Amino acid sequence: MSQPIEPFDRWHKKYPKPERGDVPCRCGAPRQPLYPSADHGRGHRWQARYTDCSGKEKRPAFATWQEARDCLDKVLTEAERKTSRVSNPGSLQVAYFATEMMNRRRKRKKNANTCDTYESHLRNHILPFAGHRTADSLRRPDSMAFVDYLLDKQGIDSACTVVQIFKTWRILVHYMLDEDVPLPPNIVARIELPDVIPRIKVALSPGQVAAVAGAMRKVAPRYEVLIWLGACAGLRQGEAFGLKRSQVAWQHDLLHIEEQRQRGRAVRLKTKASYATLPVDRFLIERLMHHMSRFSEPEPVSPGAERRRRARGYVEPPDEGLIVTNRYGRPVLISDFHQKWRKAVKQAGLPDRTRFHDLKHFYTSTLGGSGRHDPKTVQALSRHAKFSETWDTYAHPPLVVEEVTVTVFGTVFSHIDTPAGALRNGATLAARASDTSFPKPFRRGQLRA
Repeated sequence: MSQPIEPFDRWHKKYPKPERGDVPCRCGAPRQPLYPSADHGRGHRWQARYTDCSGKEKRPAFATWQEARDCLDKVLTEAERKTSRVSNPGSLQVAYFATEMMNRRRKRKKNANTCDTYESHLRNHILPFAGHRTADSLRRPDSMAFVDYLLDKQGIDSACTVVQIFKTWRILVHYMLDEDVPLPPNIVARIELPDVIPRIKVALSPGQVAAVAGAMRKVAPRYEVLIWLGACAGLRQGEAFGLKRSQVAWQHDLLHIEEQRQRGRAVRLKTKASYATLPVDRFLIERLMHHMSRFSEPEPVSPGAERRRRARGYVEPPDEGLIVTNRYGRPVLISDFHQKWRKAVKQAGLPDRTRFHDLKHFYTSTLGGSGRHDPKTVQALSRHAKFSETWDTYAHPPLVVEEVTVTVFGTVFSHIDTPAGALRNGATLAARASDTSFPKPFRRGQLRA
C-alpha cells in the first residue's frame, strides 16, 4: 500500500502554465495565485488519493481540506496497525482480535443470530475478563480461570450458559491461533466444564398437537396455521414465519422452502439442506387455504384508531406475500408469538417445557414410524444434512414403535425352564435330542467335525 500524501486540490492546476494563457481565479491570493482546472467548481474540491492493499487507487472527495486530511490520517493509522500486526501479532490486545473476528464474520454474511450471540458473549463476559490482555500473554490456566469466573459471576445460573460462553472463547482463541499469535496449542483443550443436564424432550402425540392447535385457535386464531406447518411439514419457527403464498404449489401439494424471518427480516435458512421443495399432505394445503380465506388482510380498526394513525403519520405495511402475519399485516415477531405459544401450551395441558421445535420432532417421528418411507426419504423430508441427526435427535422411539408387539423373546426362551414350572411341552427337548440336525453338546478334549 502506498503511503498517503497531502490532499489533492481538484479545482486548481498543480503545474499551471501562465505563458500559455492560464489565468488565475479568485480563489487564490496575489502572492499565491491559483489557476482553475477543468473541474473548477464541480463537485467536492479536495481528494484523498492513495492506493489500498489490493493495489486499487482510491480517490474519495471531500468539501474541506481538513476532512480529506483526516481520511488520509485514518488510512495511514490503519496501514501502520496492519504492519505491526504482521510483524508481531501477539502484541495486540484480545479486544482487537475479537473486533476483527466479528467484522470478518459480518463481512462474510454469517448467520445474523449466531453473530449476535457471539457479540453478546464477547461484550458481556469475555472482554471484561481478558479484553485488556495482550494476546501472547494468554496461557492454559487463563482458560480454567475463565470457567471459574463464569461460575462465580452473578446472573449466570445455568451450566449450559457457561458452556456456550466458553465455546465462544474457544472460537476466539482458535481465531488468534490462525492469525499467527504464539499461543500454547493446548490452551483450550481438556478444560473441565460443568456438567450440563440434557433437556428432556417432549414427544408429542397427534392428540396433543391437535390440542395445542385448538388452544391457539382461541388465543390467537391467526397463528393456528403455524402449528400445522410445524407438525405436518417440519418447518422451523422462522421458516413458518417466512413462508410466502408464491412458495406454495397449491395444486401439486408442494412447499418451496427458500427463506426464514428473524426479527421481521428475511434471512438465509439454517443450513444448505434446509433449502428444499417439500411434498406435503393435502391436509396441510387445506389448512393453508382455510387460513388464507380468513386472514389474508390486516384486522380492521375503529374510525377513532384510524384517525390517530393518520395523525402520527402511520404508514401501511407493504404486502410481502407472507401467509402468516400479525394483526397489523406485518411479519410475525418471535416475542409476540412466544407469548401466545405459552398460553396455548398451558391451555392444552402440555408440559411447560414444550417448544415449537418439538413439532418438528413430531413430524420426523411420525414419518419414520409410519412405515411408508425409507430412512433416507425421511432424512430428505426432514431436511437434515446428516443421517444421524434425523434418527438420533429427532425420531423418538417411544412414539415410533408404540404400535409394535414384541414376541421374539418368548420364542427364544420357549425351551428354557421358568420359575413357574417346567416347559409347556416336555417333549420338546426329547424331540431335539433325537433330531440329528440339532447340534450335540461339545465335550472337552473332543474336536468338532
